[in-house]
Amino acid sequence: MQRWRGLEDIPQDWGRSVVTIGSYDGVHRGHQLIIGRAVERARELGVPSVVVTFDPHPSEVVRPGTHPPLIAPHHRRAELMEELGVDAVLILPFTAEFSKLSPADFVVKVLVDKLHARLVVEGPNFRFGYKAAGDVAFLAETGRTYDFEVDVIDLYVSGEAGGGVPFSSTLTRRLIAEGDMTGAAEILGRPHRVEGVVVHGAKRGRELGYPTANVETLPHSAIPADGVYAGWLTADGERMPAAISVGTNPQFDGVARTVEAYAIDRVDLDLYGMHVAVDFLAYVRGQEKFDSIDSLLVAIGADVKRSTELIEAYEA
Repeated sequence: MQRWRGLEDIPQDWGRSVVTIGSYDGVHRGHQLIIGRAVERARELGVPSVVVTFDPHPSEVVRPGTHPPLIAPHHRRAELMEELGVDAVLILPFTAEFSKLSPADFVVKVLVDKLHARLVVEGPNFRFGYKAAGDVAFLAETGRTYDFEVDVIDLYVSGEAGGGVPFSSTLTRRLIAEGDMTGAAEILGRPHRVEGVVVHGAKRGRELGYPTANVETLPHSAIPADGVYAGWLTADGERMPAAISVGTNPQFDGVARTVEAYAIDRVDLDLYGMHVAVDFLAYVRGQEKFDSIDSLLVAIGADVKRSTELIEAYEA
């Protein structure tokens, strides 16, 4: 899969293509439906498929300080899109100048002049251009002038977690913030993942017999609610069952909020400086402060046991 950053990265000899545009944060099941249709139609037409997305999130430029928590960083989104069969991903730097492009100018500069769109696939609520003035109706009208078609795909409707509303990144962020990892996974089609570099911490987990990877998460990451979770820690290509703690570590009067993952029964790991991934499968319990270290150790033992049970049940 080709990855481009900015219009200037697109090959000069790029031919016609099927395009879909959006932030696509999380590449959730609704996104998968749209992207999957773009890939399918591209193969039918014998042309490549292209996903156009933005960095930073448009809201941060239009309303500074409102950057939403990110469900997945751009490299992770690209990986997920590649798994769906996408041929190229174009990340457009979203600047103040770019935000002022009219819908018509966006169509010409991006879809016509650079990507030579033959077909554009979008969801029904797609908006683009200055002040989000462009919609799928405008896109279809413009397509008649510039010789491309528009295919509008309805999103899936979520089940119990979403209460019967369309899958959305906003709903996913809310469920993650509430610690509802089962609900988030229902929308994403996979467990929620957080990534970052393992840094040195207070090393209390090692002293207690449960050494943890203290993960310095990427900026704006969507972090689950404080508590203990079952999941996995992936490092250097190895995926290990893990008990994960999110919070300020009140047992030791902590202040900074951290994500720490204990790879179950792996006390020999040296992960400092490594980029790792933490996948959240299920909520185990809330963050607590115990009466003694002995009580804490009993609780950690129970957390590890429960995490193991949840992971084994999931993988069975």
